[in-house]
Amino acid sequence: MQQEVDYGRLGIRIKEARKQKGLTQEKLAEAVSCNTSHISNIENNYTKASLNVLLAIANTLDTTIDSLIGEQYVEPTKGLDHDIFEKLKKFGNEKKKKILKLLEII
Repeated sequence: MQQEVDYGRLGIRIKEARKQKGLTQEKLAEAVSCNTSHISNIENNYTKASLNVLLAIANTLDTTIDSLIGEQYVEPTKGLDHDIFEKLKKFGNEKKKKILKLLEII
């Protein structure tokens, strides 16, 4: 089963993640060592991101490639599970205990 990457959706996810981090296209381009027009072209689906650029973008946005293309997986929850786990790792034990209690309530 061969699938194609939905680069349009990928561009949207990159743009959303960039804005959540409070970065402009210029700052993201600078961080990943490319020009601003390349970031714009990726976000607007005029060009495809290379794997190296995609990895640099994911690292700069403190996310994973999985989260950027996660909805395209046959099992999209794997990317979501990974994102949740990565966020939880940043919390101290007290916050983790509170989060666990909240999850048990849900």
